[in-house]
Amino acid sequence: MSGTGTRDRELLPIATGAQTLAVVGSLLRRHRLLAVSAVTVLVIGTGIGMLTAPLLGRIVDLVVEQREPGSLTLPMVLLIAVAIGRGAGTAVGSSLVARLGETILAGLRERFIDRALRLPLERVEKAGSGDLTSRVTGDVTLITNAVRQALPEFSSALLTIGLTLVGLTVLDWRFLLAVLLAVPIHVLTVRWYIPRSTPVYAAHRVATGSLQHQLLDSVGGVRTVRAFRLNDRHADLLEQRSQEAVGLALRGIRLVSGFFSRLNLAEFVGMTAVLVTGFMLVDNGSVSIGTATAAALYFHALFNPVNAALFLIDEAQSAGASLARLVGVSSLPVEQESDVPAVPVDGSVKVSALSHAYVPGHPVLQEVDLDVRGGERVALVGASGAGKTTLAKLIAGVHEPSGGSIRLGGVDTRELGPAGVRRAVTLISQEVHVFAGPLAEDLRLARPEATDDELRAALARVDALAWTEALPDGLDTVVGEGGHRLTVTQAQQLALARLVLADPPVAILDEATADAGSAGARTLETAALRALEGRTGLMVAHRLPQAATADRVVVLDQGRVVETGTHDELVAAGGRYAALWAAWSASRREPEAAPQVAAEA
Repeated sequence: MSGTGTRDRELLPIATGAQTLAVVGSLLRRHRLLAVSAVTVLVIGTGIGMLTAPLLGRIVDLVVEQREPGSLTLPMVLLIAVAIGRGAGTAVGSSLVARLGETILAGLRERFIDRALRLPLERVEKAGSGDLTSRVTGDVTLITNAVRQALPEFSSALLTIGLTLVGLTVLDWRFLLAVLLAVPIHVLTVRWYIPRSTPVYAAHRVATGSLQHQLLDSVGGVRTVRAFRLNDRHADLLEQRSQEAVGLALRGIRLVSGFFSRLNLAEFVGMTAVLVTGFMLVDNGSVSIGTATAAALYFHALFNPVNAALFLIDEAQSAGASLARLVGVSSLPVEQESDVPAVPVDGSVKVSALSHAYVPGHPVLQEVDLDVRGGERVALVGASGAGKTTLAKLIAGVHEPSGGSIRLGGVDTRELGPAGVRRAVTLISQEVHVFAGPLAEDLRLARPEATDDELRAALARVDALAWTEALPDGLDTVVGEGGHRLTVTQAQQLALARLVLADPPVAILDEATADAGSAGARTLETAALRALEGRTGLMVAHRLPQAATADRVVVLDQGRVVETGTHDELVAAGGRYAALWAAWSASRREPEAAPQVAAEA
C-alpha cells in the first residue's frame, strides 16, 4: 500500500501565471463579441448609477436654499429612473459577464478533459489518483463558483471604482486628492496580503489533493490494509494529511482577518479626509453643501466596491491557484501520431528481455521473455509481488519498460505509439467504473456507432442480456451514480461487453473476477472466456481454476518467468505451479472436511 507523502509523488504540472493568462486570453479572443457586449452594458449601467450622488446633492442644495416643494419633483423622478436604469444595466451586464465566464470555463474544461483522458496512465499513477481527481472535482468546483459569483461582482466593483473616481474629479479635483489618501493603505494591504496568501492557497490545494489521494488509497485498498493490519498506519496518515489541510485553511482565515482590519482603517482615513475637505471648500465658498454631500456619498459608495474588489483578491488567489492546476494539465503536449501509423498484422505478443523498475535499483521484472501466438489464451500466475500485473500493464502500454522490447502483431510498441497500443490492446482490471447515464451509452463508449442489436449481441456473448432486459427501461436504464446500481458481477460483465464491442486483437484481464465472490467469479470466468474468443487473451489469474482453462500457464516469481506450459504439464512437473495448485485445492477441501470430522467425533 502506498504511504508516501506528496514529495514522493511526481505531481502533474501547474501552469505559471503567464501561461495561465495566455490560455485565458486565447479563449477570450474566441468570444470577442460577447466580451465587448458585457463590458459595454456594465459600463452603461454603472455610469447611470453614478448619477445618484449628484442628484442627492442637488436635493440637499434645494432644501438649503429653501426652494418650493415642487422643485424636488424632477430630481426625485430622475432618481427613480436612475435606479431602474442602473438595476437593468447591472443585471444584464452581470448576466453577460457570467455567460462569458461560463463559456470560457466550458472551453477550459473541455481542454482539460481532453488532455486528462489522453495522459499516459503511468504519468497519472506517478502523480497519484488524488492529484488528478482533486483537479477534476475541487478545482473545477471552486473556479465554477468564482465564475458564477465572484467574476460579475468583481467586474462591477472595478467599474464602479473607476467611474466614481471620475465623478469625484468632476465635482472638484480636491475631493479626488482627499480620497487618494486612503490608496496607500489599500496598496500596502494588498502587498501585505498577496505574498502571504498566494503560497498558502497553492499549498492548500496541493494538501487537499494529497488528502484525497490518501483517502482513495486507504479506502480503495481497504482489504489489503486490514489483511496486513495497517489500519493504524493509514489512520495516522489520514490524520496527518487532514491536519496539514486544516492548518493551511486556518492560516488563510487569519490572513483574511488581518486583511479586513486594514481596510477598515483605510475607510476611516478616506472618509475623514473627504469630510474635512468638504468643510473647508464649503467654508471658502468653492463648492455648495450639496456638492460636498455628493462627494461624501461617492466615497461612502466606494466602501462596498473597494472591499469587494480587494476581498475578491482572496477568492481570486484561490481560484487562480486552481486555474493554474487545470491549465497545467490542459497545456500538456498532445500525443504525436505517426503520419503512416504502423498496424499489427495479428494478435501475437512477443516480449524480449523485458525489465522494469518503479524505483531505480529495485527491479520488478528482470529479463522476461514471452511469446504468445495470435488467438492463444495465456494465464499469468504467481504469488503477490511476482510481477504479473506489472507485465500486463507494460504490454497494455500503461508503463514504459525500463529495458527490453514488446512487439504486438510483429510491430514494436515504440513504433505503434500510445494510441496504436490502445487500439491493439484492451486492459480490464478488477476496478471497473460504471459511467452515469443510460446503459446503452455506457456500452457505446467502446464503439459509438454500435446499433442496439450489436449492443444486445455483445451482452448476450458475456451472458448479460437476461439481466439487462430485466432492468426497468432495458438498455435505456440509467446506471451509475444516481441511477440503478449494478452488482460487482454485473459491472464486470458490462466491461467485458465493452471489450467485445471494441474488438481489439489483444485483451488483458487483470484479476477481473477477483471481487465477485465465488458464484460471481464462476459466472465471470465463463463470460471472460467467451469475450476472449477470436482474440489473444492474457489473464492475470487470481483464481487458479481460471488459469486451468487457459491454453498455457506462465508462472512468475520475483520478476522472472520460472515455468511455462499447460495446466496438466505443470501439475505433473511438480514445480512452483504444482505447489500453488495443491495449496489452492487444499483450501477448497478444508470447509468440506470439517463437518465430516465432527460427525465421526
